[in-house]
Amino acid sequence: MKKIAIIGRPNVGKSSLFNRLVKKRDAITSDIAGTTRDIKRRNAIIINKQVELLDTGGLDKGCELFDKIKEMSLKAAYMADIILYVVDGKSIPEEEDKKLFYELQNLGKDVALVVNKIDNDKMKDNLWDFYEFGTDAIFGISVSHNRNTVELLEWIASCVPDSDIVKEEGEEDDVRVVEEDAIDDDEFFAQHSHEDQDSDEYIYWDEEEVEDDSIFANNDLIKEYDEDDVNHIKIAIIGRTNVGKSSLLNALLGEERSVVSSVAGTTIDPIDETVDYKGKQLTFVDTAGLRRRGKILGIEKYALMRTTEMLENANMALIVLDASEPFLDLDEKIAGLVDSNRLASIIVLNKWDISKRDEHDKIIREVRDRFKFLAYAPIITLSAKSHQRVDKLHDMILEINENYSQRIPTSKINEVIEKALRRHTLPSVSGQVIRIYYATQYETRPPKVAIIMNKPSGLHFTYRRYLTNKLREAFNFTGTPLLFKAKKKGEK
Repeated sequence: MKKIAIIGRPNVGKSSLFNRLVKKRDAITSDIAGTTRDIKRRNAIIINKQVELLDTGGLDKGCELFDKIKEMSLKAAYMADIILYVVDGKSIPEEEDKKLFYELQNLGKDVALVVNKIDNDKMKDNLWDFYEFGTDAIFGISVSHNRNTVELLEWIASCVPDSDIVKEEGEEDDVRVVEEDAIDDDEFFAQHSHEDQDSDEYIYWDEEEVEDDSIFANNDLIKEYDEDDVNHIKIAIIGRTNVGKSSLLNALLGEERSVVSSVAGTTIDPIDETVDYKGKQLTFVDTAGLRRRGKILGIEKYALMRTTEMLENANMALIVLDASEPFLDLDEKIAGLVDSNRLASIIVLNKWDISKRDEHDKIIREVRDRFKFLAYAPIITLSAKSHQRVDKLHDMILEINENYSQRIPTSKINEVIEKALRRHTLPSVSGQVIRIYYATQYETRPPKVAIIMNKPSGLHFTYRRYLTNKLREAFNFTGTPLLFKAKKKGEK
């Protein structure tokens, strides 16, 4: 499959063109220069041929962050087969653009000059200024108005071999205009945030406060189990800003996939990458760092929306904490997002190489004390920067996925339940005897157990917790929530 890199200076419309070609609003776009920072990859069909598109950060220079963005963008261009160099048709040609364009032409690749923002016929005259780039592959388009894009699509398709055809000839390839949804800030935060009782600030999330028995709550909100997807593990890397999420992604992949910088909030758009490991597909997603509401700046609100959507589709979460600094209330609330989405989870204590190692037991105790609702999550200490113990994380992910996906026979579950009942009988409710007839697991990912009773409302959350502990003692549910649902006989 041919790789197509979309590159250019900041704010020329690269991500908008990327969205147009993949036919959905995938990359975050805004008027703010530097919105795109990492390389976003997606497969797309251009006319009738399949390609891989690479959306890159702007070719700018200045601070450490933008230098790294430029370095990764050029690296993507050098590795691509086809390059779309995008410029702003509303401005005069830049000498730096010409220099880079000639440099890319010398690589012997198919390179097109895409002059964007030619929004009407009057602006067509601006196109003549860009012929000094010395190329016949020049296309004046307007991505936002979907003008004059057909010739560009045909040129791209002509550069892709017929072996990559995925549709019968004659089928039309729909190119749709994707409108940006207007979002009112007040309405958005009213729906997606809640007040921290210990401060006047807000954390950006949309679930209720995590309660001690939250593992039993809202069971029906869990997504349905897909047996065909058991070998594909979608893993979210989540945490507050600057705890090392992007460094961890790079360490897990063994390559510089995500831009790493000391600038808090470097990652804007969630970046995903899939690797094969021992017969499983592991898709890691580096998400935007979460902040309190008062510190969320402009475009970050869209990034955090994507983080919420990503968590809804994940199977597992790596909750990244900075072991070199004191833990914050924000860390607990971010972990609460994992619990509310019923994900398998691992608590990752990053930056262990610069933490106070002599306080190992104290730090572990503090984690267990703060994150009681994730008592089932194992803890791993590592350093993403030096790759210390990162290799152990792959095998831990596979082990927890087995626990998350396992199905326990009904007979074995009932053996445990019967022993538990003999040790501690169910308390009566208003003089009425409460009976458990049997229990059975009816879903996996996460494991869900139905308890068939004469009076489901009589199963108190403390007794459910007791049954949970007994099942965890009997079976390996490390790293995964275990959910119960009390039902009457014959109830679906």
